[in-house]
Amino acid sequence: MFAKLETFPAALLELVACAKSSAKAIPPLFPLSTSVAVNPFLGQSEEPLAVTAARLARVGGARITPPRSHWAAKLAAGTMTEADLADATRAASAHPSAAVFAQPTLDEVIASLGAEPEPAAALPTVAELAADVSGVDWPGLIEDRIGVWAASHFDQGQALWKQAKSDSAFASWRDFAARDLTPEIHGLKGFCSFVAETNRSHWRAIGRACENLGVDTAASHTAFHRWLTTLGGWAQYGRYHLWQAELNGDLDSTVTELLAIRMVFDEALFELYRDQIIERWEQVVAAHQAPVTPDKELIIDAILQDAGDRAAQRALADALEAGAPRKAVDPAAPERPAVQAAFCIDVRSEVLRRALEAQDSAIQTIGFAGFFGLASAHKAAGSDVTEMRGPALLQAGLTSQVVEPKQVDLGRRYSARAKRAWGRFKLAAVSSFAFVEATGPLYAGKLMKDSLGTGHGAAVEPAPKLDPMIDLPTRVGMAKTVLSAMSLTSEFAPIVMLAGHGAHVTNNPHESALQCGACGGHAGDVNARLLAALLNDRDVRLGLRDQGVDVPDDTAFLPALHHTTTDEITLYEDDLPLGADRSGLAQLRSWLAAAGTLARSERAGRLPRAEDAKSVLRRARDWAETRPEWGLAGCRAFIAAPRGRTDGADLAGQSFLHNYDWQRDEGFGVLELIMTAPVVVASWISLQYYGSTTAPALFGGGNKLLHNVVGGIGVLEGNNGAPRAGLPWQSVHDGSGFQHDPLRLSVVIEAPREAMSDILDRHPAVRALFDNGWLHLIAMDDAGRLAWRYSGDLTWQPLGRTTGASATKGTLPIAAE
Repeated sequence: MFAKLETFPAALLELVACAKSSAKAIPPLFPLSTSVAVNPFLGQSEEPLAVTAARLARVGGARITPPRSHWAAKLAAGTMTEADLADATRAASAHPSAAVFAQPTLDEVIASLGAEPEPAAALPTVAELAADVSGVDWPGLIEDRIGVWAASHFDQGQALWKQAKSDSAFASWRDFAARDLTPEIHGLKGFCSFVAETNRSHWRAIGRACENLGVDTAASHTAFHRWLTTLGGWAQYGRYHLWQAELNGDLDSTVTELLAIRMVFDEALFELYRDQIIERWEQVVAAHQAPVTPDKELIIDAILQDAGDRAAQRALADALEAGAPRKAVDPAAPERPAVQAAFCIDVRSEVLRRALEAQDSAIQTIGFAGFFGLASAHKAAGSDVTEMRGPALLQAGLTSQVVEPKQVDLGRRYSARAKRAWGRFKLAAVSSFAFVEATGPLYAGKLMKDSLGTGHGAAVEPAPKLDPMIDLPTRVGMAKTVLSAMSLTSEFAPIVMLAGHGAHVTNNPHESALQCGACGGHAGDVNARLLAALLNDRDVRLGLRDQGVDVPDDTAFLPALHHTTTDEITLYEDDLPLGADRSGLAQLRSWLAAAGTLARSERAGRLPRAEDAKSVLRRARDWAETRPEWGLAGCRAFIAAPRGRTDGADLAGQSFLHNYDWQRDEGFGVLELIMTAPVVVASWISLQYYGSTTAPALFGGGNKLLHNVVGGIGVLEGNNGAPRAGLPWQSVHDGSGFQHDPLRLSVVIEAPREAMSDILDRHPAVRALFDNGWLHLIAMDDAGRLAWRYSGDLTWQPLGRTTGASATKGTLPIAAE
């Protein structure tokens, strides 16, 4: 059957290109210390949902849309209507893909709600075919042996005894596998020699495996993707290395080296079982050679998803309209606000912002990306570890650190070293059992405190400092850029609170996933304190005044931290400059305390076993609590508009809220920043929750109760295998039902459509997200109504209509219509 690859060097180059492409089809897995939400469909943004569904069914055996019973229940409840189904069906027929793929009728879509399609089944690997004929669980054994090696090779400091590092993952694995007798014991005779004889170049190893397995370039695209999918979190962690390298302008081959490792196993198994599986393997290769084409059932699922998204957009429009009567200006309110409170756009801030505004009409809140425009490479007190306090999409443009007296710094370092040494002594093989016997009873008090949730939090660090080498004109430019992006260049309050956010939890490996994604999986306190210090600097203010931004002398920028698990606020009052007016702080603390109680009361209604606001406070300190908070579960909308468009609406903690006034945005530079950075970060969050809900076996983090940390990288569900990427089941499900409704993010922006179309035209990667339906883009008009829908190819439709001559390229400002 299998012809030799002719002109092998040329064919190898083609396979190399296919392997590199397949590597980018895998989403990255950020390590636990800095985990951020990741779009699991990152490698499929250039194709629509139905095509991706067909692709991932082939390579992952997963269905990536909700079951049809989910939509049937919405239709029965009236939250989704037949009009939504009709609109979605018409939109699918108008999409360019309709000319290629057969389109269902509305009747077929409605009829489909009564029956689930057949479960998806991935194309088998050689290991799976070999398992069928031998009765040996070869896929499980491969996962185990690669996991044993990878846990040591990639370890970030968790292991007490580490494997010697090699120059590459493939070289490291060859050294390990050439001495690992486990596969041979299970029947794969001669495997150690087989590995030792592979070419030291992983590219050559891939080429030889393709030659022996008959995988040509036509088949390799999804065959490579299939092999990488079987590696689970290891492949995704390799993709993280590639992501970081590309961010720094470098190259990395970890993913393709892992691909070579996986293919060597299948190559060896094919030699052993060739006669028994060759006919079935030929069929698999032929299936991989076929184009990825969605059938009518997958297109129906995509239409149902679109109908559900449209129903949610109607609900959002209703919520905004219902809030309108409360937006009237209070004639008794002072012209100058007493407090302006800037929060991260994170959906968890929406609840607290609404509760805070309810305290007094003199309070204004602002939404802005939680790194506050200062992506910093930061060193904490007593540490030489550099923390990237900025979005994963960006490189750090600044450096910062905590500067302390030498003796204090040394004290911190000695304390940290002693703590690490004590921890290693507790875990070491020669002392762990004796340690438990001898000192276990001494830990009774700590265990009791942890069980009752009465442990103490960490002490507040001294204020961080920006690199002193940054000159004054640069600092003034930074300050103006941030204030302009916040639409805050005039009418400053006496107190401008800059609140980053973080989550203080106990015994939670996924703690960083609850922190600020815009701060690289860290809390936002450092960024808030850096910006406050910058804006409180007298020389910077004088420079701002020269550039037309006049900050009153009595305005103080106060950094703060919003604890999302408890809705408490820490105020960093000691960061205020000497002489700053502190007379309003007592009133602010009172408002924040009352707002926190209101927010906790609202959140208690969603949290399992949370009887009241007080019980919410205990959850973060409970080391047995699997759901200290819901994170961003439920997120469904991103709104960039003046706060007046949303401040009367109850958005239920489901919307990212970014302050934006296009009338102040000359040249639309801020709009471009919003659409290419915060919107993309929000899409990663939204689609991670979507993927973890609809395809938990492929993109979910598994059950927290079974988790074990591996290498400081991720979690295993059990004690071996590959890390589970994505969100744990307890982050999206409360035990009886989902807390996250799997909807694609609706991005609502009040700005001229022409400006938005122009930005999309200049940023193809962002445009692809909207053109292929991974996000929805809606233009808000000058009355605060959701008025126009982006329908792809730089065209717009009046909201509620998807066909006809009303399409427009968006050449007129909204305000002119």
